[in-house]
Amino acid sequence: MSILPQRAPEDAPDDDTQLLHPLQAAGAERLTGAAAQLRMLEAVLFAASEPLDEATLVERLPPDANVPALLAELEKTYAGRGVNLVRVAGRWVFRTAPDLGGLLQRNAVEQKRLSKAAMETLAIIAYHQPVTRAEIEDIRGVTMSKGTLDILLEIGWIRMRGRRRVPGRPVTYGTTDAFLMHFGLDKVSDLPGLEELRAAGLLEGRIPAAFIVPSPSDTLAQDEDPLLAGDEGETFEPYAAAADEA
Repeated sequence: MSILPQRAPEDAPDDDTQLLHPLQAAGAERLTGAAAQLRMLEAVLFAASEPLDEATLVERLPPDANVPALLAELEKTYAGRGVNLVRVAGRWVFRTAPDLGGLLQRNAVEQKRLSKAAMETLAIIAYHQPVTRAEIEDIRGVTMSKGTLDILLEIGWIRMRGRRRVPGRPVTYGTTDAFLMHFGLDKVSDLPGLEELRAAGLLEGRIPAAFIVPSPSDTLAQDEDPLLAGDEGETFEPYAAAADEA
């Protein structure tokens, strides 16, 4: 006499699918193991409308997923492909391989070019942050109009980050995550140094022996206080005709 296994009640499943991550519940056999987790990670990043940080990815994947190891494996897998997995501003995103960017120029939206004043101001803020308006003017050697900073603030590439601990407590400026994402940087310390600038042809001629490239920081400086809630920032006064144009 054979003994047939009894069927478990419908409300008490005889497997562990009810304990699986929601993404696994639909097919427990197919979505188990590191290989399956790698596919899940690839799908989440591909479908994301914006770069994702590791904490968000941990929430989307099964509890036993080693997200840093999976990211490293996926980054390696896509290294030689038409799209690469890159880390920008501490987040992960798929982007077109740098050497293939020219193929997409027809479909690229042409952005309004920044003025020379705005580009110089952005470069100074990027490398000298935290930096005040007066310090920017001192470095550039010309009085700056209010519109120059307004444009960069509107684009979202700079932010008011604190106040200098000096009389008048001027606002200090720094770059944003949007700046890092646009220029493909993970952190401000990834900005090109002296040798990289020289190799790119951005520094020409005889460079003074004392010339150095500043080391920017996205953390509060010793003489910098954070902005308070509701702080509207610096008040701009009218300038003479010597002010540059944004």
